[in-house]
Amino acid sequence: MIAQQIKTGKYQDDLAVIQEGLRLLAERDRIYRGRFEQLKQEVMIGVQELRRGESFDGREFINRLKATNLQDSGS
Repeated sequence: MIAQQIKTGKYQDDLAVIQEGLRLLAERDRIYRGRFEQLKQEVMIGVQELRRGESFDGREFINRLKATNLQDSGS
């Protein structure tokens, strides 16, 4: 794979390909960590809502959505 990348002319040597690969891995890890932190915050918001009694039954919510969709479609 390294040789193929060098043949494209985008990279001068093995080291340049490896450095780019490491840069991309670091970027991917940064993105994943950011997304993980975002998910943790969303979970905490949900926990706080539950503690305040702002929860609802998921099945009831789905049934309401289905009923609304049926009414909107004229069925």
